[in-house]
Parts: sequence; structure tokens; C-alpha cells
Amino acid sequence: MSEDSPSIIRVKNLTKSYGGFEALRGIDFEVQRGEVFGFLGPNGAGKTTAIRCMLDLIRPSSGSLLVAGHDPQRDPVAVRALCGYLPGELRLDENITVSNALSFFRQLRGGTTACHRRADVLSERLELDTTSKIKNLSKGNKQKIGIVSAFMHEPELLLLDEPTSGLDPLVQKTVMELVAEVQQEGATVFFSSHVLSEVQAVAGRVAIIRGGRIVEVSETSELSARGTVEVRVCFDGPVVFEKDQLAAFPGVKLITSDLAGRFMEFSVRGSMDGLVKCLAAYPVATLETRQCGLEEVFHAHYGKEQEKATNSPFQ
Repeated sequence: MSEDSPSIIRVKNLTKSYGGFEALRGIDFEVQRGEVFGFLGPNGAGKTTAIRCMLDLIRPSSGSLLVAGHDPQRDPVAVRALCGYLPGELRLDENITVSNALSFFRQLRGGTTACHRRADVLSERLELDTTSKIKNLSKGNKQKIGIVSAFMHEPELLLLDEPTSGLDPLVQKTVMELVAEVQQEGATVFFSSHVLSEVQAVAGRVAIIRGGRIVEVSETSELSARGTVEVRVCFDGPVVFEKDQLAAFPGVKLITSDLAGRFMEFSVRGSMDGLVKCLAAYPVATLETRQCGLEEVFHAHYGKEQEKATNSPFQ
């Protein structure tokens, strides 16, 4: 794969075994340059194992893997030089300050002035206190250090493993904004998560991994459109709404309503037109919708079955 190839990551029939346990069972996917690619699955599905293989932190048992044209096993330094990596379980020296930790990471990236300035900007944006010792920080603030170190050298490829873990909602929002911004600047983001809403918000395409196997790779919009839409309606006053009124509109169902008739929830599969026409006769105050397609596809693949991989110490 040449550097001008549209694929920046190419994985073919990749396997990884730990004794009798198969963490990866012949996965195949490609990540295009400049996209945010979601890697979706519960803990233990194989997400972290795949990322570690990309960086040559562990060696696959078989199969092939290229990152920006480089084989991670043959040229791991070249691969790591173009990547920003946020591990799923960040471990830091607890006895140094945040500033010292970031200084160390900057030196690993060449210690450039641009990298230094970028780290300062990111720290301020994430409200990270660089004077504190790491042992005094919460899990969320430690996670911020990992985010700054991954983004500060403006890498060509970002490998983010559960990037919002431990963060409060406002900081989560900032991280999602950072992901969108670096994509606009031309970077590629490999976004591994078990949080459906995160992947749906930022990823153009998504791969769903289950028990070490890729069970689906598709456009996020296509997966979202495949399922139902949940609609919550609040009225200015109490209304009387009969389920029979929806009989003429297939795909529209009343899920629940309060006793006072001031709010109702519907599920819609297909066109929203029928429900909108029904509601036009009532004093609607607010109307909220939520696409459930990705969630439905995810649960269709997993169902209620307990993942065997969940019981493994390997991810």
C-alpha cells in the first residue's frame, strides 16, 4: 500500500490467540484517509487487541496489517511516528506533575515549539491543571493527560481507545469537538468505543466487532436509517389521543403517555409523515426525535447472549 492509497489502515484475516483463547478471529476491514472510523463493541470484544497490533505492542498470530503503507512488525518506529495513541487503560508515573508528564511526552515527539504550544492550548481547553501531581488527580483528569499527549503533535492518524472514559459530559463534548476538528484538518481518527451515541455522533463508518469477529462494516447513516425513530411529544395542555388514530399510518406506534395527556412517546419505522399529520391537530409544545438504528443493529448482533470474551483479561 503506497502513501497515496485511499486506505491508511488495512487489516486482512488478522488473528490473535492467547493459548486457547482467541481474541481476534480473522478480522478484515480498511480505514480510509481522512475519515473518522468507529470501532464498536463491548469490553472484551477485541477492540484493544486490534489497536495494539497496529502499533506492534503485541504481535498477531496470523494475517496481515498495514498502517500508512508500513508493516508494524517490520517498521514499528515509522508507524508510531505518524500516530497519536490514547490507550484504554492509561498508566502514568504517579509521583510527577502533569507538566512534567507532558514535557516527557513532548520530548518523545521531538520537543518542538509547535508541540509545546499545542499542548498548552489543549490543556487550557480541557481545564487540566498542569501544576498538580498525577497521584492527586481523578480518573477523568488523568484521562485528559492522555488526550493532550495523543493530540499535541498533530498526528496523521489518531488511535483512540475509549477516549471519553471517566470524563464528565462537558469534557466529553470537548473531546468530540477535537475529533471533528482534526478530521477537518485532514487527520484520520480510529475511534474505538462501546458507547453507541459517541460513535454515531462522530463516525462516518463503523465496524461492529463481536467475540473477536467483525460482524458488520457500514456507513453510520445507513445503520441509523435501518431502524426506528423514537419521538417524544409534549403538549401545551392535556389531549385525548386514541391509538386507533394511527391505524392509517403503518409503522407508527404509540409507546406510552402520561395520565394527564401532556406527553406521548411514539416509535416510527419508515416515513414520519403520518405521525406529523396526526399531531397537526393538537397544540404541540415540543417534539424530540432519536434515531435508534445503530442501537438496534448493535443489539441484533449481540442480543442477550453473554460475550465469552468479556470473561477474559484480554481486550
